[in-house]
Amino acid sequence: MTEKPSSEGRAEGLTQGRKRTAGRPPRIAAEQIVDVARRIIQEEGVEAVSMRRVAKEVGATPMALYHHVRDKDELLLLTLRGMAATFPRPALPAAPRDRILTTAVHMHAILSEMSWVIDVLSLGDLTDKDALWMPEEIIDSAIACGLTPEQALHAYRTIWYVVYGALVFRRADARRAADPERRPFFPAFLTEEDAEALPRMSGLSGKWEEMKAGYDVAEQLGAVVDGLVGRR
Repeated sequence: MTEKPSSEGRAEGLTQGRKRTAGRPPRIAAEQIVDVARRIIQEEGVEAVSMRRVAKEVGATPMALYHHVRDKDELLLLTLRGMAATFPRPALPAAPRDRILTTAVHMHAILSEMSWVIDVLSLGDLTDKDALWMPEEIIDSAIACGLTPEQALHAYRTIWYVVYGALVFRRADARRAADPERRPFFPAFLTEEDAEALPRMSGLSGKWEEMKAGYDVAEQLGAVVDGLVGRR
């Protein structure tokens, strides 16, 4: 008959077991990796994301991350996944021109709520698959307005450039506003001597900020859409 180990012996065995497992890296989940990468982008920008940085913050080695994601691009792609689906789709009108405008305004509204996404999208070929209904809708509606598929694609890209540009400059305005000690250059550096060469810019310089505040993205997108497809 085998003698049972004493309580002291059992405690020693458990301690040894803990020692054997103490050096193992903690198990990490893909969701944890993505959450950390997303937070870094939100707080510091996409340039601050690296496999080494994310691994350190989740308490793992960079090699452990490669079991979940192939590289940084795939990690950034995962940060976008599901973001568009958190916003309900708008009710789309029947007229194709109006469908384009409604979709474009919705696109701008989504990205206004998640400005960090702009940093990832700026890389060019990364996007959220759930968001692809928007270019699909714009291109399809543009074709319904009489454009060729190629023209419809160009029209979508033009609309996207307007949406993207508006958001980039809005973020720049927010950064400047957050630093009240920063000396503004434009339009303050325009002088009376510039009025002859730049009469319109000089004439508007005193009201520049006031008029900029009245910029209506939906109204301007409407003008762009009309220029692209007309009121068909």
